Amino acid sequence: MQREQRKLEHIKYALELGDGPALTHFADLRFVHNCLPEVNPTDIDISVTLWGKRLRLPFFIDAITGSADAVTKINSKLAQVAARCGIGLAVGSQYGAVCKGTGIASYKVVREENPQGLVFGNLSALATPQQALAAVEMLQADALELHLNAAQELCMAEGDKNYAGLWQNMQQILDTLPVPLIVKETGCGIAREQYEKFLAAGFSAFNCAGSGGTNFPAIEVRRRGEILAADMAAWGVPTCWSLLDGQIVPKEKILFASGGIRSGADVAKAFALGADAVGITGPVLRKLMESGVETTVKYLDDLANEFVNYLLLLGCKTPYELRRVPLIITGATREYIDCRGYNLLKLCHGRRA
Repeated sequence: MQREQRKLEHIKYALELGDGPALTHFADLRFVHNCLPEVNPTDIDISVTLWGKRLRLPFFIDAITGSADAVTKINSKLAQVAARCGIGLAVGSQYGAVCKGTGIASYKVVREENPQGLVFGNLSALATPQQALAAVEMLQADALELHLNAAQELCMAEGDKNYAGLWQNMQQILDTLPVPLIVKETGCGIAREQYEKFLAAGFSAFNCAGSGGTNFPAIEVRRRGEILAADMAAWGVPTCWSLLDGQIVPKEKILFASGGIRSGADVAKAFALGADAVGITGPVLRKLMESGVETTVKYLDDLANEFVNYLLLLGCKTPYELRRVPLIITGATREYIDCRGYNLLKLCHGRRA
């Protein structure tokens, strides 16, 4: 019951607290307008294909719910939204389900509602290889998100503070899984040093999940009736910066963007920085809880149409062509580029080649 209550509180406080206070720093990026786009809107195709499955819209609903029978209806509706929109869906952590058999129905309903869709399982990187296999089997998952959430666990009263042996454990899971493994942060971003380590060990899919969106450390502190200190509340690698660090991920591998992506402009900037698809959670959950499936579907379709407008203005027929659109990079992000020793001119003109 304790785990189930925690999952319900995550939903409650995610909606109550909203985004931030960290910034994604997408505001530091500006596109250079193309006055001669030479594109017919009917020729624009924003669909993407991941592991053999086509997404009509280049989005997926990222992880937040699960492991509680009370959220079965929520996951059912999220799966309906995903099926209607033609997008992917990642469930929340299945750790309770694979360890104690709790809340299994809240996960299985996702595949029941969306039998042909792209579905990601989700487990802590502390899980065993056997538990990872069980999580995949439970959903007939197309891939498994293995989440890293040290900051969240640190702020969680009942959190696991011992990460000794984590690296070896992740490698064992990678060697065991029959489906792709996605290394996912939980709102604090992946930095270049960790991308390098993962790539050298054979990992090939990443969800940057940077800071600027749902703040899980703040949620955990609020669960015990307190407010997170300002410095810790702003902890992490902003989504924009994590994608810049992710330029070292080869284009044949997968880089997902999530963390505070809220507008068509954000989506366009994420793709310009090399994203293969974009995860959106907070606004989807809020729309669903407040207004239901139809309104949520409309929200995602409207977001996609807004994204298409940016493609048209920039003369791009696909999201991936945004990687070659000139960018103006200013503010703290330009300072970040300098501090990290990146080639500013190259980033302004071409990314994740």
